[in-house]
Amino acid sequence: MTVKVSPKYQVVIPEEVRKALGLKAGAQVNVIAKGKIAYIVPVVSLKEIQKELHGRLDQKDLRDKKDRFE
Repeated sequence: MTVKVSPKYQVVIPEEVRKALGLKAGAQVNVIAKGKIAYIVPVVSLKEIQKELHGRLDQKDLRDKKDRFE
């Protein structure tokens, strides 16, 4: 997809891309330049990560105390 850079250096993220990334108005994103490529990466809050992982880990998945670095 091609978008145009405005005189204020703004771009509109196409609807298809917004949906694929789950972006809503006011969402924060990181823009990362690698060489001549710019990546748009949604910023995910700790709360969102916890919500996503809730119930997926159980006690057997946690390391024993003896395995931890102190």
